[in-house]
Amino acid sequence: MSTEQNKALLRKWIEEGWNKGNLAVVDELYAPDFTQHDPSTPVSVSSAEDLKRYVAGYRMAMPDMHFETHDLVAEGDRVLWRFTATGTQKGVMLGIPPTGKYAAVTGMALFRIVNSRIAECWVNFDALGLLQALGVIPAMA
Repeated sequence: MSTEQNKALLRKWIEEGWNKGNLAVVDELYAPDFTQHDPSTPVSVSSAEDLKRYVAGYRMAMPDMHFETHDLVAEGDRVLWRFTATGTQKGVMLGIPPTGKYAAVTGMALFRIVNSRIAECWVNFDALGLLQALGVIPAMA
């Protein structure tokens, strides 16, 4: 695939998967043995099915979750996505009871594309800022 095709694949995932919650698109866009590396979350994502549960969990916790894309940069089989995620916590998220608070966090994810499917992803987002926005830990003075 070209770098433009790889970026289009990611755009489809962001809009359909994250923003609309259409998890059926995972079967189309992700390799069955997809792996996500995310040091900020205790949830293991080592298959496309795990990814569906992971995204569904976040979307249940923050039903108004929305990702704004700032950059999509592609080279070879890699696509880097820089984003801001926003939402209001109305459900349990990673063991945190609903707070009713709004959060906006920035992050980046690097995707590896193999045979027109997303095979691997490395994620880094402002987990500290998320926890502070939700009031789970105090914000720094």
